[in-house]
Amino acid sequence: MLLLQIVHETALAGYELLFGVFAFVLGATVGSFLNVCIYRLPLDLSVNEPKRSFCPVCKNQIPWHQNLPLFSWLFLRGQCANCGARIALRYFAVELLTALLFLAVWLHFPWDVALAYWVLVALLITATFIDFEHFIIPDEITLGGVAAGVVACLLVPALMATDSRLVALVTSVLSAALGYAALWLVLEGGKRAFGKKKIRLDAPTPFSWTRQGEDAELVVGDEKGLWSDYFARESDQLLLICDEAEIDGRSLGATTLRFHYNRVSTATEELQLDTLQTIRGVVRELQIPREAMGRGDLKFLACIGAFLGWQAVLFSVFAGSLLGSVVGVGTMLIGKRVWSAKLPFGPYLAAGALIWMFFGQLLLGWYFGLLQP
Repeated sequence: MLLLQIVHETALAGYELLFGVFAFVLGATVGSFLNVCIYRLPLDLSVNEPKRSFCPVCKNQIPWHQNLPLFSWLFLRGQCANCGARIALRYFAVELLTALLFLAVWLHFPWDVALAYWVLVALLITATFIDFEHFIIPDEITLGGVAAGVVACLLVPALMATDSRLVALVTSVLSAALGYAALWLVLEGGKRAFGKKKIRLDAPTPFSWTRQGEDAELVVGDEKGLWSDYFARESDQLLLICDEAEIDGRSLGATTLRFHYNRVSTATEELQLDTLQTIRGVVRELQIPREAMGRGDLKFLACIGAFLGWQAVLFSVFAGSLLGSVVGVGTMLIGKRVWSAKLPFGPYLAAGALIWMFFGQLLLGWYFGLLQP
């Protein structure tokens, strides 16, 4: 009997090791594909064509033996083998992070739940890195994630802590709706309360608005940004209180320029921006429109709710807001934040979702223990 027990325990340990290694390798491989999505989706490039990865600098397609997850980046020392261009550390980080999270999910959850959570982990990682770089979360991730979450709950009701597929399906759909509605209320309330930001400059500062194709560039002192980044709604207005201004070389003197996305108004006239090339002058005060968050965050929280349920929605908002506040305060302490800087919210929602996945029930038990000692 003792010998049989030893053989059984050895076989079980070998089984756990084998599948743990498989989860790690699979995660690294999926991470390699996520890097493709992170690069291509914001640029509206197909993730299928070309099928092989390519260097963003020389556009040379990378052969399979130079595209092995984790190893290739280390072996090539973070450089393209063809042109020597630097390959960002992000590629290695995404592969390693995905591998570690796939392994953690496999070790922590039953196999059917783990399969569904692997999909969610892939969505969270992709959304996080895209939002950090581009301040957007594509619909392929958010709306596709909602659909994936609903289907996953239908196939694996345990995701919603039930044995009934119907209950799991309804809970998933309602949780997704709650996620969207909760952040929509925050977005609209934040817009009404904090939708305008007044900036009084330390001294009169040169500014310029210069057309760039269908968009434009706004430069105020050392700050610059795309015109489209300042406007999320048709009703948004941007005001420049100027000591002097000129439009296409025509001097206006001291005036207030009232901009919408597609037009500018002065005290005496309104002009369509698509007929203008340059607006410049000296500004002493600005009023810029701002949003509490992007609408992609609403759909992203709906995706989280579809996979994890309504409790995770509330926790992700709370934890994401707390983490975002800590990071925001930290950046101000270590260096002056410029007035035009933006903070993505998606990565902090993703962090909240991950914390809930692994520690949600423990945190609930701890919290209710404080309420009822």
